[in-house]
Amino acid sequence: MDPSNQPPGATPPPPAYQNKHAGYSPSFPSQPVPQGSYAQGPYPGQTVVAMQPAVNLTFTPLANPEPDYLCYSIFTMMCCCCSFLGIGAMVFSSFTRNANYSGQRALAEKNSKMARILNHLAVAVGITIFVLLIISEFVLTEK
Repeated sequence: MDPSNQPPGATPPPPAYQNKHAGYSPSFPSQPVPQGSYAQGPYPGQTVVAMQPAVNLTFTPLANPEPDYLCYSIFTMMCCCCSFLGIGAMVFSSFTRNANYSGQRALAEKNSKMARILNHLAVAVGITIFVLLIISEFVLTEK
């Protein structure tokens, strides 16, 4: 736009773009510049990577789900002396429930077995501590 054709009070346009920058080369010499107004496709020497479409997987819950022992885990966490075993059992119970909902039978079996083992262990430790406390109370009070 010619500055003489501007209406009065208008700001002048910005200066024209200068293609020369101090200290920079006009293009990177290691990269070829595509020719034409619209270059499509890979540069020479580069390979084309074809991408597969995304696959959406849907899982169906198991028809016969594995037991998750969640109530047992809550009981051992609240009532037994080893609450850390009950917390571990509750974690594996929730893992079992998630595996049942996602249809992963092998993972559900493994987590269910681990939850049952931790629950049994917590009950055994709790009963052992309870019995030892009763024995120590009677033995120590009689002396």
